[in-house]
Amino acid sequence: MDWYNTLFELIDMRSFSNLWFWIVLGVVWSTASYYVLGVPYDMVQRARRNGGVASEELEMLVRLNVNRLLYISQVSGLALLSFLCFSLTTLALLGFFYQVEFAQAVFLLALPLSGVGLLSLSTARLIQIEEATGERLHKRLMRHRLYTQIIGMVAIFVTALWGMFQNLTLGPFG
Repeated sequence: MDWYNTLFELIDMRSFSNLWFWIVLGVVWSTASYYVLGVPYDMVQRARRNGGVASEELEMLVRLNVNRLLYISQVSGLALLSFLCFSLTTLALLGFFYQVEFAQAVFLLALPLSGVGLLSLSTARLIQIEEATGERLHKRLMRHRLYTQIIGMVAIFVTALWGMFQNLTLGPFG
């Protein structure tokens, strides 16, 4: 069972005192704010700057991703929402009622990401309803990215506060 101890030394289950958790937190939020409805942000910038073919490619990719998101929400949206609520409730109970720090860390990562998912679904519906193209589409995508970044900043701030509180309360060895 030496591999078991080695694994748990490498991946410390005390999440808030572990460097890997903070690296994952940063990567998750930078990735979430870089991909706007599944479209790379540099593609949105290039389409705004250059127009023409770049704008057409952006509109095609956004249309594909919007149709995909809306299809998934129509076909299995209720089941996914039920599973998400069950998972978040389980994580919240394990984390904050039973004091499992790993569940707290996953909850503080998953809750705001689910908000970004709902924001993506809302933006996709607006794009489809408006049949947004050109400058209107660019504005929608930019606004979606801004809201995602705001959610990410608040989530990182709250997670950092909670993590500092946990580390100061529990001490270095929990």
